[in-house]
Amino acid sequence: MDKIAMIGGGSWATALTKILSENGAQVGWWLRSKDDVQHLRTTRHNPRYLSSVAFDLSRVHPSTNLADVVEEADWLVLAVPAAFVRSALDKLDRDALRGKRIISAIKGMIPKENVLVTDYVTERFRLPQSRMGVVAGPCHAEEVALEKQSYLTIGGPDLVLAEDFSRMLRNRYVKAYPMDDLDGIEYCAVMKNIIALTCGIAHGLGYGDNFQAVLVSNAVQEIRRFLHAISPVTRDLSGSAYLGDLLVTAYSQFSRNRTFGNMIGRGYSVKSAQMEMNMVAEGYYAVRSIYELNRELQVSMPITTAAYHILYERISPAVELEILKEKLR
Repeated sequence: MDKIAMIGGGSWATALTKILSENGAQVGWWLRSKDDVQHLRTTRHNPRYLSSVAFDLSRVHPSTNLADVVEEADWLVLAVPAAFVRSALDKLDRDALRGKRIISAIKGMIPKENVLVTDYVTERFRLPQSRMGVVAGPCHAEEVALEKQSYLTIGGPDLVLAEDFSRMLRNRYVKAYPMDDLDGIEYCAVMKNIIALTCGIAHGLGYGDNFQAVLVSNAVQEIRRFLHAISPVTRDLSGSAYLGDLLVTAYSQFSRNRTFGNMIGRGYSVKSAQMEMNMVAEGYYAVRSIYELNRELQVSMPITTAAYHILYERISPAVELEILKEKLR
């Protein structure tokens, strides 16, 4: 029987717990809030996210004790916002993950340090990269809750690990496939949030579908240039793990990054947009991380640069989009 430690209480953690537990896995589910844990134990529902999903408590075991949840598991699934990874995992002993297989379901980077989540975990816990994998879409947690047909890609250097976790996810409405590109999938997952956020800004300013199509087309080229500079291996970015994930995040009503950007385009400040959403838009932090990494790489990245100017240098979204649109083709 598969034993999994789910780290995080958000919508994606909730969706993955639903899939894995309904497929027969035992899931120890770490949540930060004691009240949320008690609510789950009493009602079988997460009170904050995807609250329509009911869990079988013979397979799902909510807890606020991270060390216990991790100790009991063979697999660790990380599903907290990237900004909170350190505060959660740094409490663990450096040998706590020895022998375990780790899956990151996080679409962001460690802020300030500008490193991928998998790179942080391998360094912090002295693990070989072959023990790591990442989950890529295109897949929104809300559609998983509704049991809409969804596709997932599990990326990692060890295809056996990737296939094993893919098997644990497959059911009548989820198809999952392994892939051996860890860095490419993880960087694309980070960058697609930047693009979705910028698409939201454009929408908030009144730009239409024609402009967004051009914006996304240029974004694919921008992502390709960046990946070639930072991880120069051959990869087909037209695959669903890359382009598909970008498209669903850029266009979907469920995309929190697009929603956040739309609010910025309509005149919200960053702080007021964050407070009203009451959810983390990973793209906000990703913009700074990718922009700072690119200071050394010097890749042409006009979309990321525009987003950085708007979010961190407080340049008017209308002014910055006027500049950006002259750089797109």
